[in-house]
Amino acid sequence: MIDSDPRVLLGHGTENDFVVLPDPDGTTWPEARLDAELVRRLCDRRAGLGGDGVLRVVRSAHVPDAPAVLGAALGECEWFMDHRNADGSHAEMCGNGIRLYLHVLLTEGLLDRAAAEAGVLVGTRGGPRRVGARADGSYWVDMGPAVPLGRGEARIGGAVFPGLGVSMGNPHLACLTDVEVDTLDLTVLPGVDPGMFPDGVNVELVNVLAAADAPGGASAHVRLRVYERGVGETRSCGTGACAAAWAALDAGGRTAGTVVVDVPGGRLTVGFDGTTTVLSGPAVVVATGVLTREWLAG
Repeated sequence: MIDSDPRVLLGHGTENDFVVLPDPDGTTWPEARLDAELVRRLCDRRAGLGGDGVLRVVRSAHVPDAPAVLGAALGECEWFMDHRNADGSHAEMCGNGIRLYLHVLLTEGLLDRAAAEAGVLVGTRGGPRRVGARADGSYWVDMGPAVPLGRGEARIGGAVFPGLGVSMGNPHLACLTDVEVDTLDLTVLPGVDPGMFPDGVNVELVNVLAAADAPGGASAHVRLRVYERGVGETRSCGTGACAAAWAALDAGGRTAGTVVVDVPGGRLTVGFDGTTTVLSGPAVVVATGVLTREWLAG
């Protein structure tokens, strides 16, 4: 039982939206309270608040599995992004979510602007990630290296789409295609090889656009739609944008460059320097309020 009406925020990064639960000291939403059923209720777009997932804003010291996933970096990660998918499952990493997470740390007064602009290390179940604020109001996150997982394929509506498996702390299958991505049916989970992806995978369908039209002198420009495991099709996926951008560069024989990624919810920029990956884009808090006891008791 929740003893008081707990605060809640709604926000998004390029329309990849989240229910955000401020819980700095881990007292309002311990694991026993924030179970899979409650996460599903929160993310329900009719009977709950609605979202692609839930982000609990909590210090790493209050997350039982933080030492195991952060290792030696635990002492540098004051904050931990406790991320759940809409189906209640834990998620390793979310590029849109972690930008929103930093934005909430700032708007809630839990982090000062100077520290945010310098960049801070935040714990995730995909490992520590450095994230920072820019003067223009956008945010960046060091996503770590893109790790190729081999070739695979997705099956959609009887058609087969060859793709490249890529890990960004979570698994992806990025499928470059000449078929207009807007014409594809992503209302159902694309078929994939369970042997290659035993824990499921995020599937990206990617159109590579004319390089000459790439904004701001970028190396490449792509359009993306994504089916996110545990969620369904989303308006944006930060790790998916990184995987799609990597696949586009790889197809051109490159390992470094900047890729502009257009998703249904907006625009992201992904930069590769041959060592790591930096994702940049906006983050917005839409509303704040409280969860009522009436709803929590339902």
